[in-house]
Amino acid sequence: MASLLIVEDDDLLRDALGAQLAQAGHTVTPAADGALAQGLLEAQRYDGVILDLGLPRVSGLELLQWIRLRHSALPVLVLTARDGVDDRVQGLNFGADDYLTKPFSMAELQARLGALLRRARLPAFAGSLELPADQHGRLRVDASQPLAWVGEVPLELTQREWVLLSLLVTQAGQVVSREAVLAAWQTESGDSGAGSGGMASNALEVYIHRLRRKLEDSGLNIRNVRGLGYLLEQTRP
Repeated sequence: MASLLIVEDDDLLRDALGAQLAQAGHTVTPAADGALAQGLLEAQRYDGVILDLGLPRVSGLELLQWIRLRHSALPVLVLTARDGVDDRVQGLNFGADDYLTKPFSMAELQARLGALLRRARLPAFAGSLELPADQHGRLRVDASQPLAWVGEVPLELTQREWVLLSLLVTQAGQVVSREAVLAAWQTESGDSGAGSGGMASNALEVYIHRLRRKLEDSGLNIRNVRGLGYLLEQTRP
């Protein structure tokens, strides 16, 4: 289960959310305004944040920007009465991982929250791939989009580069075989010839080289493991 911070100025809603999520097994910390939430986030580690936008002292959008600057991989689910398309776009552009409008179904909130937490626990976000404090960039992947960033800079990826990156991220710290990559390409494209032959193998080396260059500032490297495949690993400081 997860340690969650609920930032909501409506006392009744905050208490109800906390009770439901605690009943589901999560550890819940409430915050009634954005400034209090900042103090809590500086004092301890959380697995996820449920964030209202209409907050006193520090607004939800200001807090969202603050979180992204300091905790780039922390999952944030925005929960708000602002249901316009422009509001949703703004919230997502400010760094929300998901956006749910009030009134809402508790079952849907728990399902969306569960999806965010599962994605955050992928090896690419786990402690073994945490970057040194002086490392400037960090890889962030959102498989639901699909999009990837190094720090706040979006990566421009071809379809095959995305498939390759997804495999490496979900198996970070483990070797991904050439056969697994070629099979994934074949499944994605429907091309029965993509999974075999020297041409495909040579093409894979080209894509590895391209993706390696795009990850140069992420603190991660794709290492060739002779005879086995490829390994996504943290670079040495």
